Amino acid sequence: MSDDEQTSGTEQTPGAAGGPQPEEIRFFGTTWVDHSGNYALRRVGVAVGSLAAAVAACFVLRFAYEGLEIADIGGFVNMLVVVMFAVCSAIAFRKTWEGFLRRPADPAREESLRSLKAIGFIGSLLAYFLRCFTEAPGEKLRRSEYETSRAQYEKRRGARTGNPAARKKPKRK
Repeated sequence: MSDDEQTSGTEQTPGAAGGPQPEEIRFFGTTWVDHSGNYALRRVGVAVGSLAAAVAACFVLRFAYEGLEIADIGGFVNMLVVVMFAVCSAIAFRKTWEGFLRRPADPAREESLRSLKAIGFIGSLLAYFLRCFTEAPGEKLRRSEYETSRAQYEKRRGARTGNPAARKKPKRK
């Protein structure tokens, strides 16, 4: 097979002949459209990987907490750190989960929450883990957008059949 015939690793989709193309999802590419290309195996891999990363992150945070205890900076600061990570993780989980369901209404606000979501990254990892049980994270949103754009494309394309100049004009009475 020549270099021109090789694909970039994504399978051909129903929209490949013309019209809108499906949006790629991280770790899944466009395999979510028809669940091809080891889709189920990828979902399992993402679920296991996100859970493993969350567990590893909890160990790292535990070591950081033990470092605070060794430094003997006080119970109030220790409690403040725990509450901060818990709240940030909860917010990150919620915002990540909402991102799977709909596009953000205000992208600037989402950008301002980026650092908070980075602190609460365990929440985002757990959202990925839980979402993989039902679908590829963000698949429902992308599928509805893709099907809407395909329907609009087909409607526009169907309305343009034939050459309008070659149509017979109705006779006037």
